Amino acid sequence: MQAEGIEVVQTGVRMPRMNAVMERWVRSCRTELLDRTLIWNQAHLLHALREYEQFYNQHRPHRTFAGAAPIRPLPEPITQSDRLTHLNVRRHDRLGGILHEYQHVA
Repeated sequence: MQAEGIEVVQTGVRMPRMNAVMERWVRSCRTELLDRTLIWNQAHLLHALREYEQFYNQHRPHRTFAGAAPIRPLPEPITQSDRLTHLNVRRHDRLGGILHEYQHVA
């Protein structure tokens, strides 16, 4: 396999959920990014995958984390009623608008 440039990565021993976790990540990556993007070359693919990885780990909400991202905890809930009536939300587009990040602005 080395002649074709394929690197073999061995998985951990006694880790039965590893395959399920990776299958979920690949499915999310395909449906949210690769099915919506025309990839031009390897450099473009690597750039898009790096951007998606940052989005997936730092911004995208996950059900298993109660809506938080893996690297970032949930923000504090808004309790003041005046802040609820005048929400200032900013959108940041990634990869030309394929991925969207939303933030409350103080």
